Amino acid sequence: MTTFIARRMVAAVVILFLVSLITFAIFFLVPRLAGASADDLASRYVGKSASAEQVHQRAEQLGFTDPVLTQYADFVKGVFAGREYDLGGPEPLDCPAPCLGFSFIDQDPVLPDLIDRLPVTLSLAAGAAVVWVLVGVGVGVLSALRRGTVFDRAAMAVALAGVSLPVFFTGLLALSVFSYTLDIFPPGGSFTPITENPFDWAYSLVLPWVTLAFLYAAGYARLTRAGMLETMNEDYIRTARAKGLAERTVVLKHALRSTLTPVLTIFGLDLGLLIGGAILTESTFSLPGLGTYTVQAISSNDLPKVLGVTMLAATFVVIANLVVDILYAVIDPRVRL
Repeated sequence: MTTFIARRMVAAVVILFLVSLITFAIFFLVPRLAGASADDLASRYVGKSASAEQVHQRAEQLGFTDPVLTQYADFVKGVFAGREYDLGGPEPLDCPAPCLGFSFIDQDPVLPDLIDRLPVTLSLAAGAAVVWVLVGVGVGVLSALRRGTVFDRAAMAVALAGVSLPVFFTGLLALSVFSYTLDIFPPGGSFTPITENPFDWAYSLVLPWVTLAFLYAAGYARLTRAGMLETMNEDYIRTARAKGLAERTVVLKHALRSTLTPVLTIFGLDLGLLIGGAILTESTFSLPGLGTYTVQAISSNDLPKVLGVTMLAATFVVIANLVVDILYAVIDPRVRL
């Protein structure tokens, strides 16, 4: 087991290195290949009335005139040892380690902004994940056990609607009905940290949780139902029933355990991506999380912010996959081989 975990951790580090290399190339190498010069990249960080000499000076200050490999080496160095940016002020601007980027528009490190907004996205992702796993897996199991009944058909119809309807539609509909018409839940834009008031924290996130979970629970219900229908026809299930085991034990201990393997895979990917930023949900409910931060960074064309969010999201996805691989080995010992 120790060797298995060590191999997965080494693979995770390699993947993060490749992601950082590819991401950096997308933001800084692809524009060069498309014909953009260092001055073109620096022109967005100076005033509209700046002269060509001032633009070129800013390009040198930002390091855009250096070879791309040198820029990438400086970026990696900043992650581990920090970095300083000389933008012509009285003192260089410091970006302490781990430096995931430096906003040349705001002239601030990106990581502190990401950390400030991370609790919102974590709260949204964690709460929605609990809802969609419990509801999706539960409905999928019941639908498989009651195949062909009214419940099964109704549940799969709702699941199809959940997969088909976009988040911004269901979110706006939920706000219109439950916030502005019935006045049951607070409108968008309200978020209370869990450390201040746990009840208000959960109350302000009920609608975002349900809206986001509705999309994912539908897919989990269909996946669980298909897996359960296939597993219930296996020989070992018939053997367990022949031994006289209770139906509840057969379903939960034997059938569901095998079905959870693909569900666990999808869950790890979905949770990692959500922590990276649930853009549509946060934008719909005006939550100040990583998703909204990404939209604002794209609107202002602040590439270092987008690079920082991308690296943070990739880190969460890799960590989620690492945890999933380890849980695989716990659920199914054959994976260790």
